[in-house]
Amino acid sequence: MLEASRCLHCKNPRCVTGCPVNIRIPEFIAHVAQGDINAAAEVIAMDSSLPAVCGRVCPQETQCEGQCILGVKGEPVAIGKLERFVADNKTAVAEAPSGASGPKVAVIGSGPAGLACASDLAKWGYDVTIFEALHKAGGVLVYGIPEFRLPKEKVLQKEIDEVTALGVKIETDVVVGRTVTIESLMDNEGFKAVFVGTGAGLPRFMGIPGENLNGVFSANEFLTRNNLMQAFRPDYATPIHVGRKVCVVGGGNVAMDAARTALRLGSEVTIVYRRTENELPARKEEVHHAKEEGIEFRMLTNPVEILSDDQGWVKAMKCIRMELGEPDESGRRSPVPVAGSEFDVECDTVIMALGTSPNPLIAKTTPGLETTRRGGLVATEEGATTRPGIFAGGDAVTGAATVILAMGAGRKAAKAIDEYLKTI
Repeated sequence: MLEASRCLHCKNPRCVTGCPVNIRIPEFIAHVAQGDINAAAEVIAMDSSLPAVCGRVCPQETQCEGQCILGVKGEPVAIGKLERFVADNKTAVAEAPSGASGPKVAVIGSGPAGLACASDLAKWGYDVTIFEALHKAGGVLVYGIPEFRLPKEKVLQKEIDEVTALGVKIETDVVVGRTVTIESLMDNEGFKAVFVGTGAGLPRFMGIPGENLNGVFSANEFLTRNNLMQAFRPDYATPIHVGRKVCVVGGGNVAMDAARTALRLGSEVTIVYRRTENELPARKEEVHHAKEEGIEFRMLTNPVEILSDDQGWVKAMKCIRMELGEPDESGRRSPVPVAGSEFDVECDTVIMALGTSPNPLIAKTTPGLETTRRGGLVATEEGATTRPGIFAGGDAVTGAATVILAMGAGRKAAKAIDEYLKTI
């Protein structure tokens, strides 16, 4: 309440425009300052279906808090921590609408984009079913983000339950494009519109020698097997191999998650990144935590080969030192190899955390859906694809981005689906 009382309640609140889903931040903070947590939760719920998740994993420092006027000369209001507090301490539960009397809408993927789209449509009376390929709902929130950052049962499942309380049905173990197709959902099962929120689950690799050795993982596989499949448990049928010395290649939030997970599994962990710390794309908070826990950072370093022992297992990673050259198209200075500077880093596990691309399955099995050269579905700002009645948003369109941006895209698509269904 003391922190909430710091809010200036600006006439034109920049924090709201800095939030991808435009949560009415000063309004919910005013309720917190007065001690009315349920009223604060109701304000947040107007624009966000996952406040406990966003309060924990959103990059507030570049969004709402980054725009806070108090942050110009001091500390911004801790908007993310206040949102988390409200979500964790509210006692009111979302009320289901009177009944789903509207047309049937299919949502493919139960990640942040799918959940946000489904919850808005359900509130407006549509009959919504989410189809999830994995055996648990949550998408990247359940398979990609570790327990120590986002508790699954206490936090994530509670928020998914609030979406289903609105009347949304979730069918797991349904791989759209294999188990069923979008065509069959629309032609045979009566769905009048479809939202594709399948995320970006296709990992990228470097294409260097040795990437097929035993002991080389994509961060996606490593995190999925630990977070979703409990492979760290000794009684699990297919336990995961985590070596004594782990090298994580990459500098984003996924790299930090993989490194901090490996550390908890008993490994010495080194993060290898080809630029300097100033260019690290991960949140400062995540980098701080990784360092605090004892993870080593090797900056201006890039792998060129993964070396094996005589059994085909990783024994070391050959790297080359880098220096920063001219800025690339993103504005960041491009790393350039320093000739003759190769050296070996001893390790027995390598985790590649180099980003992900959208899975091509939906586009390949749905005639009329166009994709970009990066594999994302072609969609308008509102989420309309190149095929009428099919909408898309989140990482399936943009490639890997943040939870809150995916939610924003899901909400825009819900509005566009609503408008579309009123015209047919």
